Amino acid sequence: MKKILLLFLLFGGVLCAFPVTVVHQKPLNGESTLVIFPKEQGITYSYVRFAKQKFPVFQHPLNLDEYYALIPVSYYAKAAKKPLTIYYKEGKKLKSKELFIEVLQGAYEKERIHVSGKKVNPKSPKVKKRTAKEYSAAMKLYHTVTPKSYLHRPFILPLQSKITSDFGKARIYNGSLKGYHSGTDFRAKVGTPVVAANDGRVAFVQNRFYSGGTVIIDHGEGIYTCYFHLSHFDVKKGEMIQRGEKIGLSGKSGRVTGPHLHFAARVDGVQVNPLQLIKLLNENLLKEQ
Repeated sequence: MKKILLLFLLFGGVLCAFPVTVVHQKPLNGESTLVIFPKEQGITYSYVRFAKQKFPVFQHPLNLDEYYALIPVSYYAKAAKKPLTIYYKEGKKLKSKELFIEVLQGAYEKERIHVSGKKVNPKSPKVKKRTAKEYSAAMKLYHTVTPKSYLHRPFILPLQSKITSDFGKARIYNGSLKGYHSGTDFRAKVGTPVVAANDGRVAFVQNRFYSGGTVIIDHGEGIYTCYFHLSHFDVKKGEMIQRGEKIGLSGKSGRVTGPHLHFAARVDGVQVNPLQLIKLLNENLLKEQ
């Protein structure tokens, strides 16, 4: 009854033709939220629009009577109540319903890091060309949405170790602000086995200038996990991989101050807090019965 009343209020006094569950209605910038729709006769869900971006609606991976849309909130999003519009077809007519989520500003800390100047502001035309090419290839991949899901069970962590740096910290390299920490760092000496956080397809295996030895796994439906600074690869691009299977060994390649694993995640091209994402999915979409 509370959920129905909440939706009644969110839709400005017009009760929606179908119940909608919005999980995590007050995300921080850099977090994700989830919209779950029940299967309703005569209703076909089209997509959800948030922050000028369209997000697809997919079949729930474990429940054939539900659908879902995963909504990433950019780290650069300002704190505000923001509209989230659901587009659906009732019969042949396209309709829409608007609700709101309240984005909160995360109290992210600052982190000062000292590395080789060559890794902070590379001046070599060759290096600049390389980093631009690597960035372009990565963004093309992150914006590729595989229409099927490989997810059928909860996520696990890529290794069991102490977290040494959380997502979202402002990164100040050699006294100069260079953005924010885009993932979660785990303590790991060189050669520590790193495993896949969940089932998927190995979409990317390469040594890159900033992220060093890099593996990216496509979990389907726009969800990617990333594993940086590896010293050795145990997988090849295109391989199917299972949760818990070894993908490589940790290292200190790329822009680092020492050996560790940088674990990151993307949803529909948007960088998000990886630990919050997998907790959200595990508790609401991949919960084992």
